[in-house]
Amino acid sequence: MKPKTVKILYWTVTGLFSLFLLMAGITEAMQHESGRQIMQHLGYPVHVMLVIGIGKILAALALIQTRYRVIKEWAYAGVTFNLIGAFAARANAGDSTGLILSPLIFLSVMFLSYFLWKKVAKATAAPLHPEPQEVKFLKIA
Repeated sequence: MKPKTVKILYWTVTGLFSLFLLMAGITEAMQHESGRQIMQHLGYPVHVMLVIGIGKILAALALIQTRYRVIKEWAYAGVTFNLIGAFAARANAGDSTGLILSPLIFLSVMFLSYFLWKKVAKATAAPLHPEPQEVKFLKIA
């Protein structure tokens, strides 16, 4: 794929995924009734929704920013842990196959965003070891 195509695909996937995180985060932070029922069904205290919601909102912002690479890496890691935990909680609660697999589907979209980001970064990065240049010394008379 051409670098421009990869960049467009990266921003499309990441933008949509970040929008999903933002919407889910706002809903959870506001402790919407449907979310409360899900948390109770999974056996978690309802007040955890606020922490998870704020984390998702911050992750959405971190994924779309372009300045701090480490913050973006941590956001990807946090979302990975969240989605794996959601998968495990759904499986442990005995939910239907669709509900159990849905976090893994979102995880695969997140991995696509991550790998496209790495590909874009590699295409636009300066070389780690630039060609050595001749060093000229000043002659002192």
